[in-house]
Amino acid sequence: MNEEIERILNREHLQLASIKKRAAAFFIDEMLLSFLLIVAMSDSFSNAQTVEDIILLTNSYVMQYIIMKIVYQTFFVMQYGATLGKLAMKIKVIDIQTLDNPNFAVSLNRAVFRIISEMMFYLGFAWGMFDPQRQTWHDKTAKTLVINA
Repeated sequence: MNEEIERILNREHLQLASIKKRAAAFFIDEMLLSFLLIVAMSDSFSNAQTVEDIILLTNSYVMQYIIMKIVYQTFFVMQYGATLGKLAMKIKVIDIQTLDNPNFAVSLNRAVFRIISEMMFYLGFAWGMFDPQRQTWHDKTAKTLVINA
């Protein structure tokens, strides 16, 4: 583990969130956002006649879904230090420098790199499972940690 981060965690009596809690929070957030997208698209889906229509319709909303995810992640991490999934799992994101909620720029950076990691077959998430600080790619680029709240 990075000695500086380890020293900070010990000094402040902070504990890194477990991979299980982070995975559960991820699942909660993904289910919530997927549900919101389905509700938003319900009128369009009712007009779809075939499976091909549904696939084409779904593909047409990819960019809106990505933007929705970035706005959701940025807002909640900046405002509360946690998304709804993280709040439910009692974990939070902190800026390593300030040990507080990340500011707008850090939260936006984290949200964008989270999407990039998802697009790269979730390799950034897998990275976090083997990292001593449990930092995913989006945590490393934003210089954040996920801790127990």
